[in-house]
Amino acid sequence: MLRQQDVGHRIVVRRIVGIREGRPLFSDALGELVELSETHLTLATAQGPLRVPVAQVHRAKRVPPTRRPTAAAVVALERAADEAWPAPTRGHLGDWLLRSAEGWTGRANSALPIGDPDRPLPAAVDAVERWYAERDQPAMINTPLPLAAPVGAELDERGWGTRPPTLVQTAPLPLAALAVTAAPAVDTVLELATAPSAEWLAVAAGRKGGLPDAARHVLTAVDQVCFAHVYVDGALVAIGRGTVTGEGRWLGLSLIEVLPPARRQGLARRVVDALAAWGASLGATHAFLQVEQRNTAATALYRTLGFVTHHTYLTRVAPS
Repeated sequence: MLRQQDVGHRIVVRRIVGIREGRPLFSDALGELVELSETHLTLATAQGPLRVPVAQVHRAKRVPPTRRPTAAAVVALERAADEAWPAPTRGHLGDWLLRSAEGWTGRANSALPIGDPDRPLPAAVDAVERWYAERDQPAMINTPLPLAAPVGAELDERGWGTRPPTLVQTAPLPLAALAVTAAPAVDTVLELATAPSAEWLAVAAGRKGGLPDAARHVLTAVDQVCFAHVYVDGALVAIGRGTVTGEGRWLGLSLIEVLPPARRQGLARRVVDALAAWGASLGATHAFLQVEQRNTAATALYRTLGFVTHHTYLTRVAPS
């Protein structure tokens, strides 16, 4: 049967639609699973939404997407994402990237194995382990799938751990769904700035568990970067960050955060709307973001804005 981690993926459902001569009649439905509860599941099909009571589900499973991105498309997006989240300490292993940022976030403290490491795969993993050991950091490797599946197999043999899957999602600009989004339920002031305020940084620190000097580099060392601040009665209640990288094509969205008292009032959508307009004004044609698959609230929001999963990656961690 299906699990919560199947939400956002393409599935096929065989459901019971009636009884004839004492035998059940079945009908198959294919689409993206957008909701899963104890009582029902909802599919986004080519004919529109389909809500199916769990009691009517005879069989359901995940199926491959209709079209996978090419290896070149995955590499290009991963490089744009790296530009948007730049680690201050960097190295190269052939085409592979080595990144360190005082341990602040997995993305900025992991190797990115895309391209040729210029040596056999086991030797490349050995070199990654040495590079991080020299910096007194645990070795981590982000493995985009299915591109880095051979790397994943090598790490499996070595007993490396695996963090929850991360979805790399994309949407074309402008984000058409936002045009019909209702206005926020509270009076707000939204400001876009080229640098984050002290309050903005405090919210980011609360979300990410501190803010070392390396974090400030990650956040600001991008040529085209924008920080969204949303205020209610003079108090900062929501933030967001946008970057334009990948030869000007990609708007990257990160740190979309609404403080708990201000949630469920449309503020996250307003932040994304403002950053999307900013990115489009600079010539970006697509937006991307990275979100943990288990973060169902965020994935549900992004789905309503037109985001779909381009590819996934796993963060692999060397055994201690």
